[in-house]
Amino acid sequence: MRIRGRVRRAAVGKGRPSVRNIGAVTLLVLVSACGSAPSADVPLPPRAAAFDYQIGGPYPPAPDVRIVSRAHTESPVEGVYNICYLNAFQAQPGAEREWEPDLLLRDANGEPVIDEDWHEALLDLRTEDKRRRVAAMVNAWIDQCAAAHYQAVELDNYDSYTRSKSLLTPDQAQTYIRLLSAHAHERGLAAAQKNTAELADAHTRNGLDFAVVEECGDTEECDTYANAFADNVIDIEYTPEGLTTACSSHRDHISIVQRDRDVVPLGHPGYLRRTC
Repeated sequence: MRIRGRVRRAAVGKGRPSVRNIGAVTLLVLVSACGSAPSADVPLPPRAAAFDYQIGGPYPPAPDVRIVSRAHTESPVEGVYNICYLNAFQAQPGAEREWEPDLLLRDANGEPVIDEDWHEALLDLRTEDKRRRVAAMVNAWIDQCAAAHYQAVELDNYDSYTRSKSLLTPDQAQTYIRLLSAHAHERGLAAAQKNTAELADAHTRNGLDFAVVEECGDTEECDTYANAFADNVIDIEYTPEGLTTACSSHRDHISIVQRDRDVVPLGHPGYLRRTC
């Protein structure tokens, strides 16, 4: 399902390694394909803990915050559970040349398929070879997250198949994400499912340990995620109504925060952060 509140990721594409320079990372991907480590082997976020979504830029979190998500190009926060944000299924705007041309999903006319809301080219996951090559790139970023001492990765755009003009399938998305979650587990990181309520019940098979979701209050899907992930869910709302709905039934069970849609840093015009 397309989450209408999916936020801007303007800062996330900086400092990415070239596809042509992945070197030994490809070997790691091949090893990762054998399967994911169980969730018990990786640290999970505290349930129903105060959360701050900082993928639009870092700033010191409030004293009560125990979980923070930041772009993989940023440093984690000392003393909290840190989630490393990755745009794992689409190319950042303007970063299409970082990918081999055949790894961009193309329509019948040979034109890249674009997520029109965010001006991002979708990645082509239709063959085993392409999935492994895309995973090699993303797994290099996962290596950066591990080296920076994050505790988990947030794999955004899992639901890109819903915007693919029927060229991608849920099965392809799941086969691909298992390459990423397996690699994350090998590096000691938990792997978060991003949105995609319709695949929540398959999270164990796909090696996904907890969920980071947007607007489950507005879409009335909080129960779906909470039941699938045993309340290990982090919800970002973008409207007062969504915050009220999520808080009314889940404030004691999952992490809930309202942010501005652009997720701007503290001190910038438009910044907003509210909790239950």
